[in-house]
Amino acid sequence: MNELKTIRCLVVDDEPPAREVIRRYVQDVPTLHLAGECANAVQALGALQQQAIDLIFLDIRMPQLDGTTFLKTLKNPPKVIFTTAYPEYALEGYELDVVDYLLKPVRFDRFLKAVNKAFPLGSQQADTTSVLSTPAAQEEKKSESFVYFRADRKMQKVMLHDILYIESMKDYVKIVTTAGTLITKQSITSVEAMLSEKLFVRTHRSFIVAIEKIRSYTNELIEIETTEIPIGKLYRNGVMKMLA
Repeated sequence: MNELKTIRCLVVDDEPPAREVIRRYVQDVPTLHLAGECANAVQALGALQQQAIDLIFLDIRMPQLDGTTFLKTLKNPPKVIFTTAYPEYALEGYELDVVDYLLKPVRFDRFLKAVNKAFPLGSQQADTTSVLSTPAAQEEKKSESFVYFRADRKMQKVMLHDILYIESMKDYVKIVTTAGTLITKQSITSVEAMLSEKLFVRTHRSFIVAIEKIRSYTNELIEIETTEIPIGKLYRNGVMKMLA
């Protein structure tokens, strides 16, 4: 039986709430070790000079020196996973040969997928089998599932089981929950990518609904509490199949 090796991780992000999310995720995975946190690229350079790092979670848009420019300065960089709220940087990230690109707010399952992409099962550098092989841990995560949305200049936690529906409003998205409404500057497509397909369904180019919150539906409408949400023609077959 192979001994599990520790993957030493460095989190680089100028926003404390964003670092907190990745820190918690790293601490929840047995094979990952949080070697350090940095608020900017200068601190990150110092951390890399002081210790060996296997994997960097690197924000792109930071003051003084952005993540992509910083990465270009490194001669032999560790593996890098970009974390950013700006999807337009994805192409540049892949051109720099980063492992993956995580769009904020980062989901735990998407985080795990990126880590296992960096260190595949059976990898000689690190064995991450235990990352996804603990059913009890997975069930615990499901029961505590949440996402973070940027609103009012901070990252706000929203429990998935509280979400009723999500509505696109041009450059913004409205998340309607049992506790109230939150508005964030984000595309509905990027929000859809954050959510579980088992819990949510896209019904229209402007709407995503929580499946368990549906009270009734027809071929054209879904009712959640007192709100009627349209089912677009392009989404109808998928919605009906999901609800059948």
